[in-house]
Amino acid sequence: MEEDNHTVISQFLLLGLSEDRDLQPILFGLFLSMYLVTVLGNLLIILAVSSESHLHTPMYLFLANLSFVDICFTSTMVPKMLVNIHSQSKDISYIDCFTQVYFSMFFAGIDDFLLTVMAFDRFVAICHPLNYTVIMNPQLCVLLVLMSWIIMFCFSLIHVVLQKQLTFSIVTEIPHFFCKVAQLYKVSSSDTLISIIIMYVSTALVVVFPVTGILYYYSQIVSTLMRMSSVNKYKAFSTCGSHLCVVSLFYGTALGVYLSSAVTRSPQGSTIASVMYTVVTPMLNPFI
Repeated sequence: MEEDNHTVISQFLLLGLSEDRDLQPILFGLFLSMYLVTVLGNLLIILAVSSESHLHTPMYLFLANLSFVDICFTSTMVPKMLVNIHSQSKDISYIDCFTQVYFSMFFAGIDDFLLTVMAFDRFVAICHPLNYTVIMNPQLCVLLVLMSWIIMFCFSLIHVVLQKQLTFSIVTEIPHFFCKVAQLYKVSSSDTLISIIIMYVSTALVVVFPVTGILYYYSQIVSTLMRMSSVNKYKAFSTCGSHLCVVSLFYGTALGVYLSSAVTRSPQGSTIASVMYTVVTPMLNPFI
């Protein structure tokens, strides 16, 4: 059997944020605190929405789903990072690595689609208020959420299947704190050109359509707000102001990761930037 055949690989090495041993206790305390705040904050939103009958509306249904996805997204990566920091280990098993790849893409994509669905909800509420209850009926709301899950299930599965065909050297180091799809392509010893092209095309499709939808819905919202009186304009804008903040934070941090990778070419810079959208953004969403 060849030495670099991926079937002999039992684990990868995650290099993490820093190899400085003096920083490990600080990093452990910091990320444990942020993780607990993220989980507790989003759980409170879910409990509030489920227990209060007057919050059983489309807007809060989508918000509760977003909170649940944020908990799952950050739980995909942070617990393993905390275990590695605490044990002074860098190991992650082959199966765990590809599980991280799948679920990190899965939940990040659902976040993307849910933000678009929430923009659609605000569009209907502000631009077609008289028809809101008819358009945003329970069946449509459930369908929109379900479609988000189905699309990302298929999308993530395609990438994991592609990456399962890759080969790696016996000691493969991943310069990140979690298994990221792009990083695995970089450290693979296989020819990854076709897989990378598929990754960029499919990612562009998954990102472009939601972003286009958000921009369209908010262009219509702004156009409608311009025709309202000052009082009504303020009331209407207050219903979508927090959503705009979450959208800006989500896409702003994701763009920051992309630019840091493209401009600096520094794995450390990309890793630090990734902390923003994997840990900080899910933590801040409940406060916003």
